[in-house]
Amino acid sequence: MKIDEKMEVAGSDPAERFSEGPRLLADIGGTNARFVLETRQGHLEAVAVLPCDDYASLLDAITAYMDSSEARAAGSARVRHAAIAIANPIDDDNIRMMNHHWFFSIEAMRATLGLDTLLVVNDFTALAMALPYLRPDQRLQIGGGMARADSVIGLLGSGTGLGVSGMIPAEDRWIALGSEGGHVSFAPCDQREMDVLSFAWRELSHVSAERLASGRGLELIYRALSERAGKPDALPLLAAEITSRALNNECDVCLEAVDCFCAILGSIAGNVAMTLGALGGIYIGGGIVPRLGPLFEQSQFRARFEQKGRLNEYLAQIPTFLITAELPTFLGIAAILAQKLKRAHSGAPVLESVRQARGRMSPSECKVADWVLKEPNAMLTLPIAEIAQRVGVSQPTVMRFCRSIGVQGLADFKLKLASGLTGGAITVAHCHVEISDSDAELARKVLGNNASAALALRDMLDVKALTAAIELLRGAQRVELLAVGSARVVADDMQHKLLNLGIVSSFFADPQAQEMSAAMLKPGDVALVISRSGALPDLLRTVKVAQGCGARVLAITASGSPLAKLADVLLTLNHPEGNLNFVPMIVRLLQLMMLDILSVGLARRDTAQRTSAAELEEGQLHGMRISGKLKFGGHLE
Repeated sequence: MKIDEKMEVAGSDPAERFSEGPRLLADIGGTNARFVLETRQGHLEAVAVLPCDDYASLLDAITAYMDSSEARAAGSARVRHAAIAIANPIDDDNIRMMNHHWFFSIEAMRATLGLDTLLVVNDFTALAMALPYLRPDQRLQIGGGMARADSVIGLLGSGTGLGVSGMIPAEDRWIALGSEGGHVSFAPCDQREMDVLSFAWRELSHVSAERLASGRGLELIYRALSERAGKPDALPLLAAEITSRALNNECDVCLEAVDCFCAILGSIAGNVAMTLGALGGIYIGGGIVPRLGPLFEQSQFRARFEQKGRLNEYLAQIPTFLITAELPTFLGIAAILAQKLKRAHSGAPVLESVRQARGRMSPSECKVADWVLKEPNAMLTLPIAEIAQRVGVSQPTVMRFCRSIGVQGLADFKLKLASGLTGGAITVAHCHVEISDSDAELARKVLGNNASAALALRDMLDVKALTAAIELLRGAQRVELLAVGSARVVADDMQHKLLNLGIVSSFFADPQAQEMSAAMLKPGDVALVISRSGALPDLLRTVKVAQGCGARVLAITASGSPLAKLADVLLTLNHPEGNLNFVPMIVRLLQLMMLDILSVGLARRDTAQRTSAAELEEGQLHGMRISGKLKFGGHLE
């Protein structure tokens, strides 16, 4: 374990140490795991580099670092918040590294380490987040151009692979762009690169940009150029040795390989700049380019960056920078963690309220408080009976705990806790259900996908079309429901809703019966059609029969479908079911939700009308009573 005492990074603040204790930051690659403790903003202590192969798991590596004397000295207070930047896509709670054998659950690791917060992000997202905070002396400009303020910034990093990211300005903050741009297909720009690509195709069916603009790519380029130079028997060299021989001018092929590598990287950087519109500049990070020294500055990198035909002048205005800062990923991951904690504290800092209130709680309430501080995410999802069982207290004790911190009950506490942990919003993302998923993974994905789809429906709902649909149903003399397949259950449910609302409706499950019933529709009637694909021939034929009779068509289906084109009013539902297409799980739920919205809209308006009528009648009666009293009073006088 290699540990340095302390270092200052860009953005250092002379403020006192964090009131909640030091923050653990980690940068995990395929070869090394780097750790630091951030004791105040921008101030890093106990910087350590641990070889990944020395530890069976990431948890073992973290434990070894935290148990070191240097880390103990720097972090005398308990670590409550941590953030990990890792060279891996982050799209699930379970992380399995692509370039190492480590795998772990984010939530399980957080609980095992006793952390309040454990944030895990892609390492290039973290590096991108560092870019706006780099000082001028922490970057080296290559070529011309001038960065435009408040514009998109692009990032490339060449190491074991090729990372691509960007930073998008959004008012007072930056949004880091997650990307797998390093895996786009490689495009040669001259004959030499054509020969390199032909050589690579012998070994690889798909040659991505990463296959050449990386450490392994430099090695492949060297082998290809050795053969091109008439030296097919040259011994393969590692990237570090190719670089060393080129820097010492010991090998012509090594020099050419480095030159070819830099030219390819320049072309890719130009592509990223144009794709993102990165007028704020393109930054080059990673472990390879900084080691090239003057070879990179003298290479074709900048010329190839600008070599885009009609857009040469556009690229010439965009600056390119080589990142020279020490450990810039830590600066980025620290900024991301700080933003997350700031959102949590500015929203509902309920965990801090729990800590402050703990001193005046009873011993049994303290047990609940300690469990909540250790397992806040579990508190969000468990019912009161299971919470009480896990903590070892009674259910009334759980309720007393909630009231002791000033909330009305468990539901109110969970709402405030969710706001504090997520910054005011619970984020869910769609995950494909796989045949190999365990039952637990299956349940989590199905529920999560349903929640994600519901939120997407809420955000994308066409309100004008919804209003038109409610008015259409409200004025219908009769509603004929048309649906086949899994949508039949949905249509049957809607028919009962319409009948309860006093709207004449009918639904026949048999397609032939649907067509015969549609033939009896009249002007003023409505055909309510529900279809996932909107392309079934029998259903489309029935819709045309209904239209031929003068009925109007309200369709709930995919946009751009044949049914959508026939509809007088369209409520769009676009949702792919993924690789289990034979189980229309989510679309059926969305159809039910859409019909619930229509039903509630109809019921609300009818209720409003009845209320208005009742109030008018009550007002008239009240007026009559007042009038009668006045007349009677006048008679007495």
